[in-house]
Amino acid sequence: MSLPRIAVDAMGGDEGVRVMIEGAALARRRHDRFKFLLVGDEARIKDALEGHPNLRAAAEILHAPDVVSGDERPTQALRRAKTTSMGLAINAVKAGDAGAAVSGGNTGALMAMAKLALRTMPGIDRPALSALLPTLGDNDLVMLDLGANTECDARNLVQFAIMGAAYSRIVTGRDQPRVRLLNIGTEETKGTENLQSAAATLKEAAASLSMSFDGFVEADKLGRGDVDVVVTDGFSGNIALKAVEGTARFVADLLRRAFASSLRSKFGFLVSRPATELLKHHLDPNNHNGAVFLGLNGVVVKSHGSASALGVANAVAVTARLLEHNLTERISADLERLGGNHLGRTAKAVE
Repeated sequence: MSLPRIAVDAMGGDEGVRVMIEGAALARRRHDRFKFLLVGDEARIKDALEGHPNLRAAAEILHAPDVVSGDERPTQALRRAKTTSMGLAINAVKAGDAGAAVSGGNTGALMAMAKLALRTMPGIDRPALSALLPTLGDNDLVMLDLGANTECDARNLVQFAIMGAAYSRIVTGRDQPRVRLLNIGTEETKGTENLQSAAATLKEAAASLSMSFDGFVEADKLGRGDVDVVVTDGFSGNIALKAVEGTARFVADLLRRAFASSLRSKFGFLVSRPATELLKHHLDPNNHNGAVFLGLNGVVVKSHGSASALGVANAVAVTARLLEHNLTERISADLERLGGNHLGRTAKAVE
C-alpha cells in the first residue's frame, strides 16, 4: 500500500536540485511505496531525474518559478509563498495534494509559511521544532523546541511534552516514552517557575498520557540514552543542539588529528578502524536528519541545508513514518485525554 505522496522542495538546501532529487531517489529505492510531488524549476528537475527512472515513475513535477534564499527574511518569503518552491510544497499539503512536505531551505521562512498555511492544531498554542539526537541507548532522543519559540510558558512546555511523546512512540516504539524537562539541576526546587509548574502538571497527568515523567534532566545527560524526550524552550534548545553538534565535530576532528600525528598513530588507526567507522556513523548528522514542525495541521519536515543525499533520504523516511503512523491524530488524541483542565491550571499557576 502506497502512502500519501510527499511534496519535496527540490530547490531547498545548499546544493538544491541535485542532492534533493538524489535523496528522494534513494528513499524511493529503499521503499517503493513512496510517491512524490517534486516542486521547483521544472527543467532542472527533469534533467536531474534522467538518472533516476525509479523516482521518475513515482513522481509528479510542480513548477515553481522562484526560490526562497537562505538569508531571506520570513516576512519577505511569506509574500512570495505562491511562487516559490517552498511555499508551493507547503500549499500542496494544505490543499490535500500531498500528505507532507520536506524542505532543506530557510528554516525561519519554512516555519512562517507552514504556520500560516496549515495553522496550529486545536489545543496547541505554538508549534515546536523537534529533531532526533544520537544517544548511547538503543534509540535516538527526541528533543524540542529547537528554535521556533525563544520564550515559552508552562502551558507551552506541557504541550511540547505531549507532542514529543507522541513522536517518540512512533520512532522508538516505546508505549511510555521517558519524558524530562531540560533544567540546570534535577532537584524539584531548581529552575524557573514555568519549569516547576510544567513539571507539576506533567507528573499529575503522565499516566493518562502514556508517558513516564520524572522531573528534570541536565544537558550533560542528553546522550546517555536514559531519556526518550527532552522538552525545553527554543532558546535553550537551540543552544544545547549547537553545543552537541559542535562537540561531535570536535571529537571527530580530534581523533583525525591524533591518528595522523605519527606513523604509530596511523598504524593504530588501521587497527581501530572498525570502531572509528562506527563512531563516525553514529555522529554523522546525515544519519539523524529530519527535524519536524510539531503541532501543525499537517506534517512538515526540515532537512539540514548541508545534508547529503543520504541525509535527504533519511528525512524523507522520517516524513513517511510520521504519515504512516498518523502523528497528527495521535497528538490530538493525547490532548483530548489530557483535557483543558490541566492546561488551564498550568496557565493559572504562573500568573
